[in-house]
Amino acid sequence: MPKKARELSALEVKRLTKPGLNPVGGVAGLHLQITHPGGRSWILRAKVGNDRPDMGLGGYPDVSLADARDRARAYRALIEQGINPREQKEAARAALMAAEAKALNFDEATKRFLSSKTKEFSNAKHAAQWRATLDTYASPKIGKLAVDKIELPHIVEVLTPIWDSKTETATRVRQRIEAVLSWATVSGYRSGDNPARWKNGLDMVLPKPSKITKVKHFSALPWQTMPVFMVELRKHSGMGAKALEFGILTAARSGEVRGATWDEIDLKAKLWTVPAQRMKAKKAHRVPLNADAIRLLEALPRLDGTNLVFPSARGKMLSDATLGATLKRMEVDAVPHGFRSSFKDWARSVTRFPDEVSELALAHVSSDATRAAYARDELLPQRSKLMDAWCVFVNSPTKVDNVLSLDKMLSGK
Repeated sequence: MPKKARELSALEVKRLTKPGLNPVGGVAGLHLQITHPGGRSWILRAKVGNDRPDMGLGGYPDVSLADARDRARAYRALIEQGINPREQKEAARAALMAAEAKALNFDEATKRFLSSKTKEFSNAKHAAQWRATLDTYASPKIGKLAVDKIELPHIVEVLTPIWDSKTETATRVRQRIEAVLSWATVSGYRSGDNPARWKNGLDMVLPKPSKITKVKHFSALPWQTMPVFMVELRKHSGMGAKALEFGILTAARSGEVRGATWDEIDLKAKLWTVPAQRMKAKKAHRVPLNADAIRLLEALPRLDGTNLVFPSARGKMLSDATLGATLKRMEVDAVPHGFRSSFKDWARSVTRFPDEVSELALAHVSSDATRAAYARDELLPQRSKLMDAWCVFVNSPTKVDNVLSLDKMLSGK
C-alpha cells in the first residue's frame, strides 16, 4: 500500500518546482512530474500485476488537478478489475488508427491501386485512360465516399446514366470500379462482397450489355475471296502492302508485324519469335513461316539505321493507317485486323485441324484448350502445317476446289 501523501491544493501544485515526481495526494500514487526545463505532466504510479509502471494522465495545466485525480481514480478502478489501463489505452488508440485508416475514400484508393499496378499496364496511355474513365464517371458520384461505405446502390447510380448510351464505356467503368474495390478489400480497407461485381450482383439490376448493343467486329473479307484478293495485293509494291501481306500469311496482329525486327526472324528455322512485351497476352509467341512468308522476307531491302523488318521511308515503324491506306487504294472494305477473322473462318470451314491449333496461330489464350496447348510446346508442328495449308489456299485464285482436295494437308495429320 503506497504511503498516503498530503493532499495539495491547486495553488500549492502550481507552486511546485522540484524536478522529478512530486506527490500531490487525493489519490494514492498520483504525482506531478516536473522535467527540465519546466515540462509538467501527471503520472500515476500504481502496481499492475507484478509491475509498477508510470502511467501518464496528461499534461499540466491542460489537465487540471481535479481532472488528474478523476483520471487516477478511474485507472485504479480498472486495476482493481484486473484490467491494465495502459494496455486498454493502447488498444483504444490502435482501434482508432485502424478506423481512420479504413476511412480511405474511393479517389485515394484508385490512386494507390494504380500506383501498385503501374507495371502491369501495357503503356502510359493505357494507364491514363484507365484513370480518366474513373475520374469522369465514378469520382463525381463516389470519389469522396469511404470505400467501406460503397454499396450496390452507389454503383448503380454511377452506371445507370451511361449504361444504355455508352455501354462499352460503362462496362469498363464497372470493371475498373470492381478492381479498385477488390484491392481495397485485400488491403484491409473494406470487407464483404464487392458491389461492383457483375455475376449475382449488378446482373440482377442492369440489362446485359450484349442485349443493349451489338459488338462491332472488324471489317473482314469472306475467306473464299482471299486468293483473288492476294493476287491484287501483290500488285502493290509499297512497304505498307508488304507488311499487310506478311500479316495475312502469318495471321499476326498489325502491331506485331509493324514492330517486327530482323533479330526476331530466323529464316533458316523458318520461325518468327515475337517477344512477350510486344504481345497482347504478354507471352512470347513463335510463328512458323510458310514458303511465301520466307520469300517475302528474303526479297525485302534492308534499310540502314534501323532493325525494323517493315520500316517507313524514314526508318520508323509504320502506322496502322499505312496498312489501311493500301486497302483504301484497292477499294477493299476491310481493315488489317479483319484478315485474322478471314483466316479463322477458313480454318474452321475448310480444314480439320483442332480449333486450338488456329487459336494458337492467332495467339489467343483465353480458353482452357489453348492454355493446355501452350503447355504442349504451343502445338508448333501442327501450326506449321496449318500455315502451309493457308499459304497454298491464298495462292489458288478462283480454284478453291484445288485446296479442298489437299486432304492430307488440311486434315492436320
